[in-house]
Amino acid sequence: MKEEKKLGLRNVISVSVGLVIATSCLVSLGQGAGTIGVTFIYAMIIACVLNMITMATMAELNALMPNTTGGLAQYTLAGLGPFPTLISMVGGYLLCNVLSTGVEASIFAYAIGDLLHLPIPNFTYTLIMSLLLLVTNLKGVDVFAKIQDLVAYLMIGSMLVLGIIGALGMGTGQIVDQPAVMSSDFGTIISMTAVAFWLFIGAEYVIPISKDVKNAKRNVPLGMFLGLALICVVQAVLVLGFKNYTPWADLADSAAPHLLYGMNLLGMPGKIWMCLVAALAFISTQNSTINGLASICQGMSKMNMMPRFFAKTNKNDVPFIGVWIITVAILVFAFASADSSDTISFLILVGSTFWMISYIIAHIDLLVFRHRLPKAPRSFKVPGGVILPVIGILGTAFMILNISTDPAEKYAIWGFTGITFLILGVYAFFWIKYKMRIPVFKHVPMQKVLAMENDLFYIIRKRRGIWR
Repeated sequence: MKEEKKLGLRNVISVSVGLVIATSCLVSLGQGAGTIGVTFIYAMIIACVLNMITMATMAELNALMPNTTGGLAQYTLAGLGPFPTLISMVGGYLLCNVLSTGVEASIFAYAIGDLLHLPIPNFTYTLIMSLLLLVTNLKGVDVFAKIQDLVAYLMIGSMLVLGIIGALGMGTGQIVDQPAVMSSDFGTIISMTAVAFWLFIGAEYVIPISKDVKNAKRNVPLGMFLGLALICVVQAVLVLGFKNYTPWADLADSAAPHLLYGMNLLGMPGKIWMCLVAALAFISTQNSTINGLASICQGMSKMNMMPRFFAKTNKNDVPFIGVWIITVAILVFAFASADSSDTISFLILVGSTFWMISYIIAHIDLLVFRHRLPKAPRSFKVPGGVILPVIGILGTAFMILNISTDPAEKYAIWGFTGITFLILGVYAFFWIKYKMRIPVFKHVPMQKVLAMENDLFYIIRKRRGIWR
């Protein structure tokens, strides 16, 4: 049967936007703006540029190794070897994505429960929505894209309209008389980039579905860049709206600043509208996460870096076991963080740290390939030689070092991250040595990694007794 590529630039943008715009992003946006005022927009722009550099790196890696289902896992396996691949992907990517999406689900359920006041646990709303998204993802990439387009553009449109209404002072609520700028100190703005970074994480979720994208060499990088730019503009407009209708102190202290803004802007209709935006953000995030992580697990399974059952597909060519397991894992984290604002905040920052580490590794992969394969054909190349990847590494490392303004919380985040990676390191060593049966710290040739996409690769290796 002829394989048809179904996704265009519009779909790429919606997937990029889909994971980036999340309910926790609205929380971070409110807290950042509430802390320093509209100058938080400058921190947002810096964070957006750093993420664009990372997406450029991802686009070049994808150009070197196109149509790979594992994405960053396969780049790192060919660049640095199996040990950092397994640690960074399981801890720095799979775990943090499931964790952060579970937190998203918890915030969504809290917002719906606060609005409806029904005599049922808030977790019920998460369960119902997760089951609906499970079914749509099992239907295949075409249904996924249709859901993603509808939700992403409704969400962005709603945020833009609510932001414009507030920025122009057109709301029905009372305009707040307060200074636009709480802090213009450059050092303070730079330190807030760690908060702003969370607003732009996740555009690379397009990479695992690049094999389903028409004219991927143009649409994948362009879609990621346009998606990030669109998000930056929309959220900057929202900050201007916050200034007119929500006291900065209330905004910074609120566990749900988006609902507070909606209520102050348009009364109960505004709160309901913002609740709808939060619901759309959750649907978009979980839809992108389930689809993207299932594809990544499928790719890692093909490399024998995860159990082989993750590579199994249903009649719609969907890695259904991965879809099921990821959905259940999200529900577990959602249940664990239910109705606890402190837990939610801590897990968001932990997830952000994991994610930043995976971004640093992506830049290192690119530098390794630039040295090892300088003349390899690329349909996209990051301009400026190694300058931008190095800036990406240094900028991201700076944000990890400034992940929280509270020293106790910062050390707790570093400690949690360190212990998690230590445990994963022990697991990775034994899995690679006794299951994969390859050198633990030696990179795998790129041609071999690309060959792993073919089913014959594991059939032959299994016959030879290399895999059990």
